[in-house]
Amino acid sequence: MLPGGRGNLNPRKMKQMMKQMGIDIEEVEDVEEVVIKTKKRDLVFQDADVTKMNAQGQQTYQVVGEPEQEEKEVEPDEEDVELVVQQANASKEEAKKALKETDGDIADAIFKLKD
Repeated sequence: MLPGGRGNLNPRKMKQMMKQMGIDIEEVEDVEEVVIKTKKRDLVFQDADVTKMNAQGQQTYQVVGEPEQEEKEVEPDEEDVELVVQQANASKEEAKKALKETDGDIADAIFKLKD
């Protein structure tokens, strides 16, 4: 429980307490879009609220909002495609398709094409 027996604290008082602990907080203004990229998808936040916190020289960003998920189709590495072509005696198109279907697993792609 916070001081005063209440569940919430005056934002100005909270900012003052954080500053005393060596933590600076500031809102990042005019944010249009925040994108978090992962291997298989992107999380896109439109008009998100972003807060920057600096604690003892280390910066942390907090993003508040509802993301849209965008699935990504990863293109296989050209060297992997060539290896699958050679090992499975397949065309480049077949090799690329097999690599996409196996999430880039070269051995699985070769086995898939040899069956």
